[in-house]
Amino acid sequence: MNPTPRHVIFGTGAIGLATLDALRRRGETARLINRSGAAPVPDDVEVIGGDASDPQFTTAVTRGANIVYQTLNPPYTRWLEEFPALQAGVLAAAEANGARMVSMENVYMYGRPAGQPLTETRAYAAHTRKGQLRARMARDLLAAHESGRVEVAIGRASDYFGPRGGAQSNLGDRLFPAAVAGSAATVLGNPDQPHSYTYIPDIGEGLAVLGEHPDAVGQVWHLPNDPDTRTTRQLVDIAYRQAGRPRTRLRQMRPALVRLAALTNRTLRELLEMQYQFDEPFIVDSSKIAAKLGVHATPVEQALADTLATYRTAPDDQRLAA
Repeated sequence: MNPTPRHVIFGTGAIGLATLDALRRRGETARLINRSGAAPVPDDVEVIGGDASDPQFTTAVTRGANIVYQTLNPPYTRWLEEFPALQAGVLAAAEANGARMVSMENVYMYGRPAGQPLTETRAYAAHTRKGQLRARMARDLLAAHESGRVEVAIGRASDYFGPRGGAQSNLGDRLFPAAVAGSAATVLGNPDQPHSYTYIPDIGEGLAVLGEHPDAVGQVWHLPNDPDTRTTRQLVDIAYRQAGRPRTRLRQMRPALVRLAALTNRTLRELLEMQYQFDEPFIVDSSKIAAKLGVHATPVEQALADTLATYRTAPDDQRLAA
């Protein structure tokens, strides 16, 4: 094992790799931790495999680090069983080594928007199992900070899109290949409701800032979203225009269809309880991080164009961290 760099990132999915990208733009490097010990990163980036729910392992691989990033995301069907222990393992490592912990979250804990934008002061009113889990995990982190055990900063993103978003993104594998080919795209939920989407490189940049800014700790920060919230259909139309293709019929995965498919697909069964996010305007306000930390969203036209470009390159090229 090489000497530990200042930054250790747990998770090598889209968010972990975007955080690495942001750190490398600063001239920094990081050690990455996942289960396998392999990830699509440059040769000079160390990747260590192991069980992040094991505090002895996490403490050993972070010894000497200053900032620890939690970007883990267990399989959707295993959230309730695996996520608390994974977070606890990363928290234990940060505490043992005196490192700041930056945790990546979503906005499930708030529950239904009820006609109002979601802000960081919103009460936790989740009616879903995964939202209630997210609320408990967030409270645990903030309690650890308030007790003086460890410095914690929390970044929260809405549904994400961008490079490496893949099949997990509503604006990912179901959209961009179709736009390139001029065939029909498929989206979840009502495409005509305004919906905040967070660009993956902006998430990485936001998490890097939370790791270094002296005013970030002890708080929740919504990672940057374009303040001009569009509907999903509007974003799809932009992607097709940028691809030089007329948009064909937009296929909508309606709740009834998802329920039918969920009879034989456990991942879709887990997705059902989150369909409320597309039933009404779902706007995540990120003005706090823009005003206080100077982190702004990439303009949506540019973000969509850059994402489209990655779908026109070889798979290996689009996944390598910069």
